[in-house]
Amino acid sequence: MQHSRPDPVDEVLPPGMLFTFGLQHALVMYSGTVAVPLIFAATLGMDMGQTITLINSGLMTSGVATIIQTVGIGKIGSRLPIVQGSSFVTLASMLMIGQAYGTSAIFGAIIGAGGCTLVLAPALGRLMRFFPPVAIGCLLTVIGLTLIPVAGVWLGGGTPSDAAFGATPNLLLGGVTMAVTLAVYAMGSGFVSNISVLLGLIVGSLIALACGMGHFQAVHDAPWFALSMPMAFGVPTFHLVPVVIMTLTMLVILAETTGNCIAVGRLVERPTDEETLIAAFRADGLSTMLGGVFNSFPYNAFTQNTGLIAMTNIRSRFVVAAAGVVLIVLGLFPKLGAVIAAMPAPVLGGCALVMFGMTAMGGIRELSHVRFDGTRNGMIAAVSMGLGMLPMACPTLFAHTSGLARLFLGNGVFLCVSSAVVLNLLIGEKIPTLEEELDPARARQAP
Repeated sequence: MQHSRPDPVDEVLPPGMLFTFGLQHALVMYSGTVAVPLIFAATLGMDMGQTITLINSGLMTSGVATIIQTVGIGKIGSRLPIVQGSSFVTLASMLMIGQAYGTSAIFGAIIGAGGCTLVLAPALGRLMRFFPPVAIGCLLTVIGLTLIPVAGVWLGGGTPSDAAFGATPNLLLGGVTMAVTLAVYAMGSGFVSNISVLLGLIVGSLIALACGMGHFQAVHDAPWFALSMPMAFGVPTFHLVPVVIMTLTMLVILAETTGNCIAVGRLVERPTDEETLIAAFRADGLSTMLGGVFNSFPYNAFTQNTGLIAMTNIRSRFVVAAAGVVLIVLGLFPKLGAVIAAMPAPVLGGCALVMFGMTAMGGIRELSHVRFDGTRNGMIAAVSMGLGMLPMACPTLFAHTSGLARLFLGNGVFLCVSSAVVLNLLIGEKIPTLEEELDPARARQAP
């Protein structure tokens, strides 16, 4: 009797293969997921110990989030091979909240937004059709461009008020780091090319150490093993405005999750339906709540791992779950977090310039699929990106506003996405239903 082959998505590979392919997924997304806590800590002026805590908490929670998304709990989790990592999308909103309300309010807003996402997942699933490609493309482009000044500050040395800021050694170190990253990306192939940022960080740090520019005493002082304790930055505080802002930002994460679920579903030949999307949203919500409790951030699917699936043709969701286990283990070693936290600012700046530029490039790539001829999408994109860049281009423009207005108007990400959604409703093309989004053939037949 002939046995049918199991669905590749549900196939459980031998332990050795699970670990090897899982480790590869973890390494591919590693530099991306540690970048968010690094930027967060540096912008809010946190010390080395707090930065290490954020990095290790982020790795551990990212692993848990990945397992929730791939293995699933009841109606939570897409059960697709999707790696979850800290999202750049929420970074600008978190920094704005932190500067206005304090660190405890950031984690309170994350928990609140995660809870809202978890509870409202079915309704939010219907809202995703209001985030067309032109809105997502504008948003990703603005996010990347808004973060470029952060990379510039790091390239200069990390502290603009410092007399040595912008000194030649700092710029050279950042430039060499960026050159190594680009060389590995261009000349490497497959897996090596995918970890070019991580290799750039390592080589840049070794050069800094050889030149006496590194400060790695914290690595020596950090313990080898430690559990990330919840609420390390104090009991989270909950304020309505930050929770609302973070929940609105979560809509953007869900739009990304929608795109990634559809892309991965097509890649592994398991078409994504509405039930799968809602289960994925619930996983995003639960993971984000856990992130707020365990000193971490909102989570979304990492696109670079989708490319790895296409490259290796390994479709098993349990391989990605194994990557989650690897991330949890990495998060248990503070010395590893200390190495990342101790990297000189110019080294981070060289790699960050590449990563943030690639974020903007992702938006441009998304916009390249938008039809501009014969539509009003060009005007929607122009106005939305223009508004999104205002807070960065002219920081004092909204200096006379206060309270709720200041928090919203000073957030370029919010200005961009809200403008794109509203303008698309007012002057854009017909908004497809969710069924049409999932079935392009049906969308083409629609009147």
